[in-house]
This record gives sequence, C-alpha cells and structure tokens, in this order.
Amino acid sequence: MGLIVLNVIAVMLETVDSLYASYATKFLWFEAISVAIFSIEYISRLWAATEHPDYQHPIWGRLRYAFSPYMIIDLLAILPFFFGAILDLRFLRALRLLRFLRLFKLARYSESIQLFVRVLQLKREELVITSVVGTIILLMSSSLMYFAERGAQPEEFSSIPASLWWGVITLTTVGYGDVTPVTPIGQVLGAVIAVTGIGLFALPASILASGFIEAARGKIDQCPHCGQEILEEDLEKILESD
Repeated sequence: MGLIVLNVIAVMLETVDSLYASYATKFLWFEAISVAIFSIEYISRLWAATEHPDYQHPIWGRLRYAFSPYMIIDLLAILPFFFGAILDLRFLRALRLLRFLRLFKLARYSESIQLFVRVLQLKREELVITSVVGTIILLMSSSLMYFAERGAQPEEFSSIPASLWWGVITLTTVGYGDVTPVTPIGQVLGAVIAVTGIGLFALPASILASGFIEAARGKIDQCPHCGQEILEEDLEKILESD
C-alpha cells in the first residue's frame, strides 16, 4: 500500500516542470523499480490462482482470474510503463490508487458494514425515487433560473446546461457565490430553491434511518420467490397465515 501511495505522489510531482527537470532520472528509476515489483506481484498472483477452488483449471482458471476486477487494475498499473514510448499513458498509473478498494474486503468480517449494505438494499427503491426527484428539481430549478437571469447575466446563465452549475451549488446549500442571481425574480427563485435543497438532501438520511430502525426491530430476511427484503417477524406472520 505504501508503494502505491508513493507512485501516485510521484505521478503528481512529475507534472511539476521544475521538479521533473531536476529529478527526471530518479523518477525513471523509481518507476522502473515499482513496475518490476508490481509485475512480479501480478505474475505471482496469476500463477497461484489455481490454488483457489474457483480457478483450479490451469488455463481457463487463470484466464478467468486475469479478468477479475482487481487483476485488471493490477494490469493497468504496469501497462503505461511498457507503452510509454508509444503513447503518453502516465496518468493510468493513478489506477494503482484503486487498490485501496481492497479495504472493502473488511465488510466480510464487519457486521455493521453488512447491516449497512442490507439497509441500502432494503431501501433501494426509495433512494432511487429520491434521486429521480432530485434530478427533476435540479433541471427545473436550473431552467427557471436561466429564463430569469439570462437577460441580466448572459455570460453566467448562457444556457440551461451552464445554469446547472448554479443549480447544483444552490440545492446542495454549498453556495460558492461565484454565480448569483441579480434580478428580483431570480433572487426569489434562488431563496425558494435553497430552502428546497435543505429538505431534499434530508430525505436520504431519513430513509436510511428508517431502514436501520426496521433492522433493529428484527432481522431482515429475503423472500425466496420475489427477492424482496422483509423483516423476520413479518415472515413469521406470513407463514402463520398460510
């Protein structure tokens, strides 16, 4: 993990012209050593893949393992070095940072994370509907502000897509202040939209909170027929009625 972080830092430092001009050789050596280590790791993992029950076949098992997400990331981490002479693919080395996703394996051993994932699955329909409603409100807000402000500020509100930036910043209540309405109707709309944003972003929190409350009342189970998440106590009532 430390080597991955150092490589990402090196990619960023190489974009500083003064540093790269002074330490170009050291950057190259560090890159070569890093790629050698990553290549050995990649080949070792590919060779030992047959020890896993899912990849026991010496050929097809290794091929299947090579196309697994983490192995693809590992391959993309070393390819830029070999193709660097042909294409400028140095930015792909930043994909090594994606190895931090392996930390999510801790979810297998954490009941709290497993509970959070199951609550997300239980409330996925409500969360999707909330996202759709939020998108509609964003589009409507940006469109209204475009028509209200385009005459007074043709550069800032040149189009509805350009107005989306103001809509996102206002609905999320961030308020950078780089683009603000100046007309009376625009200011009234801005105030209403800002207040709407407070309630809009409170919805997902309340939906997740209700999911945790339901999970605390009883274990969440899954219907064997439709796959719908249900509480264990509700499942017992259904079985008793049958």
